[in-house]
Formats: sequence, C-alpha cells, structure tokens
Amino acid sequence: MRICSLLPSATEIIADLGLIDALVGVSEECRWPPEVLGKPVVTAARTDFSVLSSVEIDQAVRASLGDGSSLYAVDAETIDALAPDLIVTQDLCTVCAVSSGELATACPVSAEVLSLDPMTLGEVAESVRSLARRLDAVERGEQIVVQMRQRLDEVRDAVDGLERRRIFVAEWIDPPFTAGHWVPEMVELAGGVDVLGRAGEPSRRTSWDEVLAADPELVIIAACGFDADGALRRATGLELSVPAVVVDGDAYFSRPAPRLADGVRQLGHLLHPNAVPDPGLPAHELCSPLNR
Repeated sequence: MRICSLLPSATEIIADLGLIDALVGVSEECRWPPEVLGKPVVTAARTDFSVLSSVEIDQAVRASLGDGSSLYAVDAETIDALAPDLIVTQDLCTVCAVSSGELATACPVSAEVLSLDPMTLGEVAESVRSLARRLDAVERGEQIVVQMRQRLDEVRDAVDGLERRRIFVAEWIDPPFTAGHWVPEMVELAGGVDVLGRAGEPSRRTSWDEVLAADPELVIIAACGFDADGALRRATGLELSVPAVVVDGDAYFSRPAPRLADGVRQLGHLLHPNAVPDPGLPAHELCSPLNR
C-alpha cells in the first residue's frame, strides 16, 4: 500500500497504526510525528502564512474564498510519480487542507480518495477505525481508540462533581473565532463550559466584546494552525480583563486525532489543577492565571 496523506491528522493516525513507511507523500502541514519530515510534499499553501499576523491571515483567507480560488497548490506531477494507491484528505474545512474536490484533476486515475470529516470526538474515534479498516490494521486501530477513550475518561472522572468553570476557547485571535466541532466536548470533559462554542458545529466569527459579555473566567487561545509560540506572537498586545492562556492549538486542539486526549488533560489541569496533573504541554500565560 502506497499512501499520500494531505491531512495532518490522518498522517498522525497512519503513523499510530504503525504504517508510517507506507506514507510516500504528505502535505506541508504534516509535521507529526517527526519521522514524516523529509517525505515528499505534494501539497502546500499558496501563501506563506508564517510571516503574517492573525488579521492578515484572516484577510488572505477571506480574499481567497471570496474569489473561489484554492488556498493550496497540489503538485499533480509529484503525486503521479509517487503512484499512490490511496490519497487521504478531507471535505470538512476548505481552510485546513485540500478537499477531495480539488483533487479531481490532480489525482491519478487509479488512486482511491478517502475523505475523513469528523465533527465530534465520537466521529474522530470512528475515523481512526475507518482508516484502520481500509489499511487492514483493525486490531491496532481499536487499541488506539480504546487508549484515547481511557485518557478522556480519566480526566472526566477526575473532575466529576467539581464546579464547572466558564471559559472561552478562541480558535482564532484577530478576529476571534468561537470553538466548534469537537472542542466544546473537550471543554466539557475537562470540567468546563465553553460560553460561546457549540459542539458538533463549525466555529464562527465573533468579537472580543461578545466574548467578554459572555463572562468567561478564563480565555484559552488555541489558534488553529499555530503552536503555542506562534499563537503567542500573534496574541501580543491583546488586552483582556480576564486571565488568558495560550496553548498549542495545532497539535492538541485543531487536529482530529488521538492527541486531542492530551488537549483534554491540559484543559483539565488549567481548570482544576488539584484534580488533574499537569501534562507538561506548551502553554503561555497572557494574563494572571485563573483564581482557584
């Protein structure tokens, strides 16, 4: 089996399944596990977002979506040369990765395209199972799902009966976006309530005035596509009247893969430090920590 993964979460899952050697091509955003670095890159963003501010990225994305152009360039020639049997991508978000529709002219005729589009934690687990079935790794896939569920249950049980903290998870900074899809579920498991996020629904644009009017006790900045350092640079100058913590949204919140369980552990510790041990994930305080 020869696989091209255009989806970072799928790349993580394939590696967890023990099939990293089957990956012959990846997207530019596929950076975990480290062993995938150096594999042929078959798709990349047309704009270098790493040098842009949060608001500049938002403007660039809106302009691209407005004129109907793709944010990503697909290297059809390299894909053809790699001759994959399977190409894994998604149709959930046009901003996050190449969609299956964009592969229509780039995909080799003989390659199967598998789209993974989970919107809840349960669907994330099912996407692991689905990929495992397709790659003939059912037993290992079930092990991954069970381990993920066990880690989630540990946090849920640790915070059971404790006061639920009101928080806002920002999936973008300027302008702020509410959390969506599986993130509000993560907050609930960690013993919190997301004041604006809606589970199973897309994130939406909001304003910091609306956020503060919802009266959160804590703001978690988990910017999609950025690690904690990258998000911190873009949050510099943001003034809030409530405590705020910047985390690695790219690794532990945005990608529908088993590491979401680690994100839940981090949320659990930030909300209930006496109940949930610090998992040691990257985090930066923008304001004073939550008064516990």
